[in-house]
Amino acid sequence: MSAIPVRTLALVVVLVLAGCAGASHSAAGTVGPSDLVVLVHGMGRTPLSMLPMKRHLERAGYRVLNFGYSSYGPGVPEIGHRLAEATQTALTERPSPRVHFVGHSLGGIVIRWMLAHERPERVGRAVLLAPPNQGSASADRFSPVVGWLLRPIRELRTDTASTVRRLPADPGVPLLVVAGARDGKVSIAEAHLDGAEAHVVVPGGHTFIMNRRDVLRIVERYLTCETPSGSSQVYDTPERRGDACRAHPTTPVWGFSNRSQRS
Repeated sequence: MSAIPVRTLALVVVLVLAGCAGASHSAAGTVGPSDLVVLVHGMGRTPLSMLPMKRHLERAGYRVLNFGYSSYGPGVPEIGHRLAEATQTALTERPSPRVHFVGHSLGGIVIRWMLAHERPERVGRAVLLAPPNQGSASADRFSPVVGWLLRPIRELRTDTASTVRRLPADPGVPLLVVAGARDGKVSIAEAHLDGAEAHVVVPGGHTFIMNRRDVLRIVERYLTCETPSGSSQVYDTPERRGDACRAHPTTPVWGFSNRSQRS
């Protein structure tokens, strides 16, 4: 994929944020007093890495569960099962009208596994930040070296038999992918997911993408917006959108359209 100018990427973020800023707060698009957002951190990290996201979403009116897991031992299915259990426990203790999910890197793949195999009820939306949806060349390179310690890295290889490559492309819920133009670990093409509702590219790297101010706002507003109508796959400019979440199906304003420009 050819390089995307930073100025263009900055314009993308402005367009997304400006579009959501003008959203109407209908009953479906307003944050409920007990809407739950479940955060899932990346490989080798802890819930502390998602703390800025947690605080931002709590200020926005969400109830937040900052899910934690160990990267040293359990694989994606086991982590996904624990995520489903933790989510169900939170919903049982305090019922919520909707539950949303936000995951960073491996956390996004864990969310996809859970949605495919043990999806909770009342799932609203999901946001995946720098997820290796197509597997990662970095996982190919490092899994022979550290796979004995970080078991999930072997499940993120580009091999078609890997766990991530065997997950269904359609998540079954509205889903946004946010990739970093200067990621260094997961390329834009590797983050791509055919079944995603939309893709955003921000001018950032992998490790701290979830702490960027523009990403915090993008996540908040995507979760708040109404479900888009129709089967559109990419955002368009605000002038052509009927509301903050409705996408025109023809003219993407960032790196690639949803299904046709992955190289």
